[in-house]
Amino acid sequence: MAGDRSKAELDREIDRALARGRRRAVTEPQAERAHYERRTGRVVVDLTNGCSFVFPARSLQGLAQATDAELADIEILGAGHGLHWPALDADFTVPGLLMGVFGTRAWMMSELARRAGQTKSKAKAAAARANGRKGGRPRRVA
Repeated sequence: MAGDRSKAELDREIDRALARGRRRAVTEPQAERAHYERRTGRVVVDLTNGCSFVFPARSLQGLAQATDAELADIEILGAGHGLHWPALDADFTVPGLLMGVFGTRAWMMSELARRAGQTKSKAKAAAARANGRKGGRPRRVA
């Protein structure tokens, strides 16, 4: 068929992918060990470069309602490039977690908006009181 690639083209593509993998192994952080601390509710990831990364386990998309036993069952994937929770069917990349990517873009935006709405400040409290004196939040007009 005209659309088929030749064996030589496939071999070159495989060689390029292997080279990318070797570069990634040197330049990207890799997990060496990962465990869940029940006392603090945090996941600790020890990296191959000697650093450790700690984050609240239930801050990740899909892990908010997980039990301690489910959170404690962590597997390291892809030569240290990913973390997997089998019981929760949840996967996260180590570089993504290090960059603060705790879920999909839509989930992250929703979570940021939810947390921003929970923010308490003197200015927000004063605005809410002033709005209440005016009869509260205006009703939406459809």
